[in-house]
Amino acid sequence: MELRRLEEQEHQKTRKLWEEVFSDDTRAFLDYYYFIKTKENEIWVIEEDGEIQSMLQLNPYQLQVAEHPFLCRYIIAVATRAQYRSRGYMSSLLRKAMQEMYGKKEPFTFLMPAAEAIYTPYDFRFVYSQRQAVFEKKAETELIEEEDATMFQAEELAAFAKERLFGTARVYAVRDAHYYQTRVLEQQSENGGIRMLKKDGKLVGIYCYAKEETCEVLEPLILPGYETVFWDSISGLSEKPVKVLACPEVLEPCARSVERKPMIMVRILHLETLLSVLTVKEGESLSCSFAVIDPILTGNSRIWKLCSQEDGRIQVTETEDSQGVLTIGALTELVFGYRSAADLRRDPDVCLGRELECELEKISPLSPVFLNEIV
Repeated sequence: MELRRLEEQEHQKTRKLWEEVFSDDTRAFLDYYYFIKTKENEIWVIEEDGEIQSMLQLNPYQLQVAEHPFLCRYIIAVATRAQYRSRGYMSSLLRKAMQEMYGKKEPFTFLMPAAEAIYTPYDFRFVYSQRQAVFEKKAETELIEEEDATMFQAEELAAFAKERLFGTARVYAVRDAHYYQTRVLEQQSENGGIRMLKKDGKLVGIYCYAKEETCEVLEPLILPGYETVFWDSISGLSEKPVKVLACPEVLEPCARSVERKPMIMVRILHLETLLSVLTVKEGESLSCSFAVIDPILTGNSRIWKLCSQEDGRIQVTETEDSQGVLTIGALTELVFGYRSAADLRRDPDVCLGRELECELEKISPLSPVFLNEIV
């Protein structure tokens, strides 16, 4: 048994395993994925009996985390051939990949889990619940200006998305031209595209869509006042109700139903890097210390002291005096605003006094999170 990272020219060797384990994915999608995404990603594998029997892929995304840009990895295609399961291969791949990313001082990695229980033992925690809505076909629609974007319109898409996302999310994938060039091809591989909505020649909205067994819309970004234009547009996609993922709150009045579904889990990697981007809430002054327990990335298992500076940023140092103890999983939920310090006090593995709780509540969480990447 050999665990290693593949060279780029070897990436195609994993397609056979993907087709075997993820049999629902279409040939068109895999052609796109293995032509575009595997040119820039990392693939870790375990080889045995002369073949790749297990794999894990790391797709790079430029993320905006508060005021700081970071290159982070999205974990995908964690797969093991059926007869080689229950041998700890997935665990070995996850641990190795996490250690490598820690060594590069990457703040965190993220994934969309097939099941939460698979990843919680490795201290992944949910940080983002996606708003999902169902829209009925509109009885009467108005004539609208719309077209599917081409790769040559990626700059226009990026400029529009930047305007809509700036100030509304604190953690998200940077929507630059490269992002949308890739996204256009991804949606096309799923029999869809990126729809551009216009009014009197002005771009007023964009959304991604896929039309395979069912029609799904993802991440509509619509200017205020043009919500019905979006409804008119998606009514032309299908005779059946359309599911809209990452649906903005302003579109909810048009929807038949809305729910929130836990979607993205995060695993903190290089803790000091992540803590260093934090700030305190306006008008607050912070001074606290706590021990962190990280059984996998033991370099994080230290006593950390956080002190706010005049500009609101937080200075991170090590100390010997601790006011409490947090697991790396609990700290993840706190930092990304998924749970409050008061809520974490109920966790049996957390030791959190009232004084430390009050100090931690002064930290401005890294939320809202807006991570809707699928591959």
